[in-house]
Amino acid sequence: MNKFTNYWRTRFLSFGYAFQGMAAFLRSEPHARIHALATVVVVALGCYVKLPALQWVLLLLVIGMVWVTEMINTVVEKIMDHVAPERHPRIKWIKDVAAGAVLVSAIIAVIAGVLIFFPYLQR
Repeated sequence: MNKFTNYWRTRFLSFGYAFQGMAAFLRSEPHARIHALATVVVVALGCYVKLPALQWVLLLLVIGMVWVTEMINTVVEKIMDHVAPERHPRIKWIKDVAAGAVLVSAIIAVIAGVLIFFPYLQR
């Protein structure tokens, strides 16, 4: 196999690993399934009210922000549980801050959703 073919094979495999990670996240984390349901509902509502492109972009950005922060929070929690399975105040702080990041992104997403959908739902 030449360098060029090996490069593209490696890139292709890396996408597979990423999809495996997403599937593992959805299978193992209850919050992931809640986010998945919320995403489906919000996207369906956006289709129903026929959001314009700019509002779709904003909506997708906040949806992505919540997903990314939740996934990073999960990784932080798993790493901390592995590094220090016993309770420790510093580990608690790390996990609490990571969870707080998810909360901030979720609050921003809800506010953005209300601002985007309220005019459509008022009609």
